[in-house]
Amino acid sequence: MALPSSAVTFAVRRRKPELVAPAKPTPYECKLLSDIDDQESLRFNIPVIQFYTCNPSMQAKDPAAVIREALAQTLVYYYPLAGRLREGPNRKLMVDCTGEGALYIEAEADVALKDFGDILSPPFPCVDELLYDVPNPNDVLNRPLLIIQVTRLKCGGFIFAINVSHLLTDASGMIQLILAMAEISRGAIAPSIQPVWERHLLSARDPPRVSSFHREYDQEKEGAISTTPLENMVHRSFFFGHKELSTLRKLLPYHLRQCSRFELLAACLWRCRTIALKTDPDEEVRLLFTVSARPKLNPPLPLGYYGNAIVFLAAITTARKLSENPLWYAIKLVRHAKERVTEEYVRSVADLMVIKGRPHYPMTGSCLVTDVTRVGFKDVDFGWGKTVYGGLAKAGLGAKLHGVSPLSILVAIKNEKGEDGIAMSICLPDPAMEVFAKELDILLKQEMVGLQSKPIFISSGL
Repeated sequence: MALPSSAVTFAVRRRKPELVAPAKPTPYECKLLSDIDDQESLRFNIPVIQFYTCNPSMQAKDPAAVIREALAQTLVYYYPLAGRLREGPNRKLMVDCTGEGALYIEAEADVALKDFGDILSPPFPCVDELLYDVPNPNDVLNRPLLIIQVTRLKCGGFIFAINVSHLLTDASGMIQLILAMAEISRGAIAPSIQPVWERHLLSARDPPRVSSFHREYDQEKEGAISTTPLENMVHRSFFFGHKELSTLRKLLPYHLRQCSRFELLAACLWRCRTIALKTDPDEEVRLLFTVSARPKLNPPLPLGYYGNAIVFLAAITTARKLSENPLWYAIKLVRHAKERVTEEYVRSVADLMVIKGRPHYPMTGSCLVTDVTRVGFKDVDFGWGKTVYGGLAKAGLGAKLHGVSPLSILVAIKNEKGEDGIAMSICLPDPAMEVFAKELDILLKQEMVGLQSKPIFISSGL
């Protein structure tokens, strides 16, 4: 089911960015990040975009003004996000709670929501005009930790886009922040869930001790060069509804058919991507992903904790084994990696950060997949109703940071029939993308009798 890449182009007129400070005085103090927060791999912003339709009952209200005021009120509670990151001894990061504020941008676009097409899914046209970012985002020190742009559309709808430093929060903490803003936008005096800092709960032990194997932080071999070319990169999304997921499950042995949607789609993406990139058969390839540490901790983290509570995991094999084995082989590798997570494993990660100097996960041969289908971005209501699309703004987030684009994303969407499904969004060189689409098509045709010979990607773009 192919969807044109929404060739619509439009002008976005931004007002001058302004700093929005907390609406009331907040504590001036210095707060250390946890050792799960303070990872080299998290030194980038999480970009989320939300699309809202026109609501006639809200015509008297300006969404940009409402959200700006809600931001100021919310920062009273989340005041560290109004501060700036500083670096201490051994590159240890901390938040200087200066109250300087978050960066806020009002904008107007001469485009209507319907012009984006029947299916809203990455890649979005002119996304960099809708999602503001500061110059040199790799430099995380002494700059705003939270950036919001609200863009009014000519149809009366609007787009809410937010960039938050991943060092301060994960997706669960980010949705907690956004929901707090939404509550206040709708008239609440304070967030229903009060934010909790308490980052010491996920800091390294004293003395630190690495008690688990952490191949997700293997060091790059000297002279290693990524085999992923950077020229002619394209961004596409592929739709998986009930029919597609059911088809993939039929390819599996009976005992694996109850695997999770993430295990199924991550394995499928990893295998097809490796084949598409024509990776050297003997090269080691890895699928990197994160899982929540919250269910593993005893006692549990307090309600309202909005710091990073995730750990990276790695499924590892060779390109030959991954490409030549059936899909179930990759699923078993992903499942085995997930089963390694215990509370001791989480503590070991924090200790590793201190002992090894916060190593980055290896980029060569890596494919990183993040799943936000169950986070709840699409349910955020600022008073205009729930989103038409809510989720990560784009795949390939590592492109600017590391020179390659290993990150693929899974987001919840609806197709043109209104059916719920998942968009698998990925960046690849143009020739590899065509192979990737064909490999997906081959998998789905193994059981889908009579399926027309066409790729299933739903959107594409340069």
